[in-house]
Amino acid sequence: MQTHDIRRRFLDHFVKAGHIEVASASLVLDDPNLLFVNAGMVQFVPYFLGQQTPPFATATSVQKCVRTLDIENVGITTRHNTFFQMAGNFSFGDYFKREAIHYAWTLLTGSVADGGYGFDPERIWVTVYLDDDEAISLWKELAGIPDERIQRRGMADNYWSMGIPGPCGPCSEIYYDRGPEYGVDGGPEVDEDRYIEIWNLVFMQNERGQGISKDDFEILGPLPKQNIDTGMGVERVAFLLQGVDNVYETDLVRPVIAKAEELSGRAYGKYHEDDIRFRVIADHARTAALLISDGVNPGNDGRGYVLRRLLRRIVRSARLLGAPDRTMGQLITVVRDTMAQSYPELVTGFDRILNVSVGEESAFLKTLTSGSKLFDTAAESVKSSGKKTIGGAEAFALHDTYGFPIDLTLEMASEAGLNVDEDGFRSLMAEQRQRAKEDARSRKHAHADLSVYKEFVDLGATEFTGFEELSSEANVLALISGGVRVPTAIAGESVEVILDRSPLYAESGGQIADIGTISGPGFSADVEDVQKIAKKVWTHKVTVRSGQITEGDIVRVDVDQSWRKGATQGHSGTHMVHAALRQVLGPNATQAGSLNKPGYLRFDFSWQGALSEAQRHDIEAVTNDAIGADLAVNTLITDLDSAKAMGAMALFGENYGDEVRVVDIGGPFSMELCGGTHVQHTSQIGPVTLLGESSVGSGVRRVEAFVGLDSYRYLAKERALLAGIASSLKVPTEEVPGRIETLVEKLRVAEKELEAVKAASVLASAGGLAAGAERLGAIRAVIARAPDGVGGNDLRGLAADVRGRLGSEPAVVVLIGDVDGKVPFVVTANAGAQEAGVKAGELVASFGPAIGGRGGGKAESAQGSGSNPSGIADGLAAVRARIAELVGA
Repeated sequence: MQTHDIRRRFLDHFVKAGHIEVASASLVLDDPNLLFVNAGMVQFVPYFLGQQTPPFATATSVQKCVRTLDIENVGITTRHNTFFQMAGNFSFGDYFKREAIHYAWTLLTGSVADGGYGFDPERIWVTVYLDDDEAISLWKELAGIPDERIQRRGMADNYWSMGIPGPCGPCSEIYYDRGPEYGVDGGPEVDEDRYIEIWNLVFMQNERGQGISKDDFEILGPLPKQNIDTGMGVERVAFLLQGVDNVYETDLVRPVIAKAEELSGRAYGKYHEDDIRFRVIADHARTAALLISDGVNPGNDGRGYVLRRLLRRIVRSARLLGAPDRTMGQLITVVRDTMAQSYPELVTGFDRILNVSVGEESAFLKTLTSGSKLFDTAAESVKSSGKKTIGGAEAFALHDTYGFPIDLTLEMASEAGLNVDEDGFRSLMAEQRQRAKEDARSRKHAHADLSVYKEFVDLGATEFTGFEELSSEANVLALISGGVRVPTAIAGESVEVILDRSPLYAESGGQIADIGTISGPGFSADVEDVQKIAKKVWTHKVTVRSGQITEGDIVRVDVDQSWRKGATQGHSGTHMVHAALRQVLGPNATQAGSLNKPGYLRFDFSWQGALSEAQRHDIEAVTNDAIGADLAVNTLITDLDSAKAMGAMALFGENYGDEVRVVDIGGPFSMELCGGTHVQHTSQIGPVTLLGESSVGSGVRRVEAFVGLDSYRYLAKERALLAGIASSLKVPTEEVPGRIETLVEKLRVAEKELEAVKAASVLASAGGLAAGAERLGAIRAVIARAPDGVGGNDLRGLAADVRGRLGSEPAVVVLIGDVDGKVPFVVTANAGAQEAGVKAGELVASFGPAIGGRGGGKAESAQGSGSNPSGIADGLAAVRARIAELVGA
């Protein structure tokens, strides 16, 4: 049975039982406890917590999930996956244990012809919580499972909670016995490799308190309503029904491994180390594609860092398998082809997915090149010191700071005849992993108590009147302070105001909230912010300036007209810049985020590499030409499918309802799904001036711009600056660029002449230094302070010249300089000196402490820098004494 069919059968089974089918949520939700959605029930948390009333009594879904805490273990065994699909059925106070067990049993053991999975009922085992006698009785009654296939387990295994205060309850897990060839008898409590868990039924009936572990928290009492939350692992059911040994051999995963086999020329199942790499590629490619599809971009922290690690582990694994450097595109294409039936967004968003993943591959290949150079330096340092092992700290720095994988470090060390302190490396990795877990635990806290808003969420959405008017009459439904309803608020107090209707825009879609006033008989309040609760209820954050506002008041709500004008200019300007970007760069320049406010806009978009000056000019020109064309701005309310059919663009990772608002600017020029406020004609936007363009992450660029009067003020300031420069240069403004270019060229020539004079002076000093060479035993030595200001390449060149002038007899040169408080040094020893036991790299230790410096190198040459110029004399004396000691002088 194919995986897509398994998904469909699950959903159909529960829809027939009266459940509402709910689409999978994005992998990225606004939840402070989650990096990614990691369970099927996550999108239903507000209903389970009682913060919102669910629009349905029962629901079913197949949720895409990502878990990455144990990312290093992926591939080592066949049990770990970062991406998986969790099929679930949910009851919000409707049915409980009896129905949950009945639905699960009939689907699992029902015949394939009747829409079931056809599992052998004699091979199904279940576990229950220690004292859940009711569940045991129901399993016997409804499924006929005998006592010997029902096992009681403790809180750590069979009592569910979210890990924080909130709903909890006993659970019953369903296992399938794969047979004696996979392990010993005895059920799940003995062997969970033979007995595979496929479904967990959570009987959510209690509320838990604080605790520090899965089995160490207080049960506070029963919930007002008993709920059901179940999760069936789609991939686990798939490998059982497809008759293969593990997830990696199922119909949606094995094709990625097959492509990796084709690219590398190696076979899966032949060597354990290769198999690990094949599994890493297959798992991570699926996860990365779906994360990018939901709007995640590679970065250096948070979600972006996880995605970057996944993509780089793919590159590393493919490289170790012997595949060509560029494989990402072909692997991601296979993911699209296999997964598209269940996730069509992989097709519609494929250009972006491909660009982001291939771009990260290219960046990492450059990192590997630079990392190889860093490894070479570390290896040479180890060899020159006479050691055979690269330290764990050095290997960890290569891995953590430069992204250089440990297995490549091990491979290259072996080729260089060296070892790596793997224990030290693993210890540092374990410390880092523990810090990450502790950080995640510290950020995990109880969900904010939004119960005070529940009544108003249930009443329905706040009526937004701001598209039609800037002043509205409204009723004060509630006043909230510190999460508690209050009857009144007086002058000087800050309070949240819930209204039945409002013309004030609540922050969303990149547009910040309106400001304005709320007033009534005898009082006035300034509105400083407007936010949405559950995407439905406007909460106005106000400070009362005079009088007293009371719940139940009829009030007048006014938008600051100047603010709104600027806000509409900024938001419409954002759409214009987006359209111009796509016109200049092509359709792959898709939105990755935005922010707009009066006079300013910021727009993030998917793109590899910096924009050229010509591209920036063209984007600004296209934007302003369209503004000057006075294009009409129209809006339309329609359903999502119709909007997409019209060509309206949707934002990646955004969840839209059945009804959407389309903002159409000039027909084909711009058409986007948007709930923000806009101008009526583009000429009302005013000029748009791009301020610059920068990178905000791998594959994501950002443009910023001033809009309207702020754009004019910026240009006026620039014009005044240019006029001042023209006045100083005594040329007309149009001649300023040419004059500056001439001055820069003159400066460049002067600098070259100065460098030539300086080089000649340095070389001239070489003769004097060589002439002053002293003899220490059989060694001719120049141990001296370098001429003032000589450092870097000049100092190296001077030392080499002096050594050359000393002829073929054993010679060593030690020069220490003083350049703006820094103390550069160079040591060089010819072959004769080295044979006499004087090696450049080893001499550094003799004078380094005196000048507060460190450095190193080979036997022939060494260099570095210190920070204590006052110690130069002592340093020269120390190295002179060390050389004398080495040669017995």
